[in-house]
Amino acid sequence: MIFWIASYPKSGNTWLRSLLASYYFSKNGEFDQLLLKNIRQFPEEQFFKDFNYNPKEITDTSRFWIPAQEKINLDNKIKFFKTHNILGAINGSNFTNKKNTLGAIYIVRDPRNVITSLKNHYDYDYNGALNFILNEQKYIFESDQTDDFSNFQFISSWEKNYLTWKSQNLFPLKIIKYEDLLNETFFIVREIIEFINKTCNIKTKFDKLKAKNSIQSTNFSVLKNLEKKHGFIEAVMDKKKSNKIPFFHLGADNNWQKILNQDYQNKLNFSFKVSMKELGYI
Repeated sequence: MIFWIASYPKSGNTWLRSLLASYYFSKNGEFDQLLLKNIRQFPEEQFFKDFNYNPKEITDTSRFWIPAQEKINLDNKIKFFKTHNILGAINGSNFTNKKNTLGAIYIVRDPRNVITSLKNHYDYDYNGALNFILNEQKYIFESDQTDDFSNFQFISSWEKNYLTWKSQNLFPLKIIKYEDLLNETFFIVREIIEFINKTCNIKTKFDKLKAKNSIQSTNFSVLKNLEKKHGFIEAVMDKKKSNKIPFFHLGADNNWQKILNQDYQNKLNFSFKVSMKELGYI
């Protein structure tokens, strides 16, 4: 059965996965970026190899979301998967269902900081990042070929993405704010691990020392230095310069109050007013 680590892009998914991969898939909680392979992305090309889809048709793999998950779950083992996909349907094909999903963590982040991370990650200007985050028809894919949509993910807008997961009642879901994870890391990590263990019927007690090691070894400065020395497996290519864009960019310095001009603040506050109020962002 699948347990999802879900989010809108650039909302802290990689950090959370690094924490969980260190805790669940290492002996002492020490992070190694190879541990991230234990929490792969879905949808991803490898999971559709046995299905007859058209890689040149943007949404075609959505027909096989459920069948691919059924195949993944044939061994009846618990598996963690990352996703940025909305929890919805395309052309009548649902992203997941109760049969294939045990539960999920959804990490949400203030869109006024998300926009700056999007700008860096996709090499946009602020207008491009704003259009990205507001676009309810937005999708992303990872491929060197512009006509290969095997890894297609329908992410919609920041708010629609959040609302699709928040409003579901198929399986246990815990929503956490990136800001809480940043400010109260140990306590939020403990809550998350206890939620996962309960949801997945994992009997092991919370390991305080292992959690602390996971937190220390996935600190932003540690990961940034790791990327400088060895690169980072999730960094993407800058197609203009033919090198990789640094994945770990500003960290705590990504503060919308200092770097985002008032016009963009106002546009995001207006567009996402209801959800931002609900989350305590405005």
